[in-house]
Amino acid sequence: MNDPLLKQPIRKRESLADQIYGRVLELIASGQMAEGDKLPSEHQISERFAVSRPVVREALARLRDDGIIVARHGIGSFVRRRPPQGLIDFAGADDVAGLMRCMEARLAIEPAAARFAALRASPGDLTLIDEALDRLQTEMRSRQAQPDADFAFHLAIATASGNEIFAQMLTTTRSLMENAIAVAQSLTCDGSDGRIEAVIAEHRQIAEAIRARDGDGAALLMSYHLVQARQRVTDQRREV
Repeated sequence: MNDPLLKQPIRKRESLADQIYGRVLELIASGQMAEGDKLPSEHQISERFAVSRPVVREALARLRDDGIIVARHGIGSFVRRRPPQGLIDFAGADDVAGLMRCMEARLAIEPAAARFAALRASPGDLTLIDEALDRLQTEMRSRQAQPDADFAFHLAIATASGNEIFAQMLTTTRSLMENAIAVAQSLTCDGSDGRIEAVIAEHRQIAEAIRARDGDGAALLMSYHLVQARQRVTDQRREV
């Protein structure tokens, strides 16, 4: 690989690390870099973009956290897996890092909300969760990417927790959450029926655990769903 990573200039008004993350991700998703290929060195990237090596390290660290690249001590960084091309089609390359951070934050918040929802949900709360789930199932099976339906399901669970702070956290970040959900849903709706049904099943199992008053199960299933969602947008070989 000569210089495809290094052709576009950096826009100083945006996060430098996010842009470098996006450049590398776009190369891998488009197939310009294959699994097993070695990335340019930190020094090469920092020199070309006129950014500090700590900025480059931050971008590469995020790519490692997302399972896209792997570091080999004393050798460099290599492509570990290729995300689907649709990830770049549905989200701008410079936006993907922010979307992944959103998913990371959700992993810290939503399992706790699901746990409390299982312990505290009122009959009215359970009805709202079921209604949101029914709408989500209908829209996904018709292959319509509708992030507001998915968001409504997660918000209903946060509301059912009995702690308004959980719901406020989701509402405050609604725009970013729906952007991330839209990308994940678009990839799913472009995929197989099995993939769509797997996503629906993950949501249904969370709702069932909450209705069964299984706090530990609801938290575990929410964690599982969010981890699976993250992997679906970063691995083009995933079928479900």
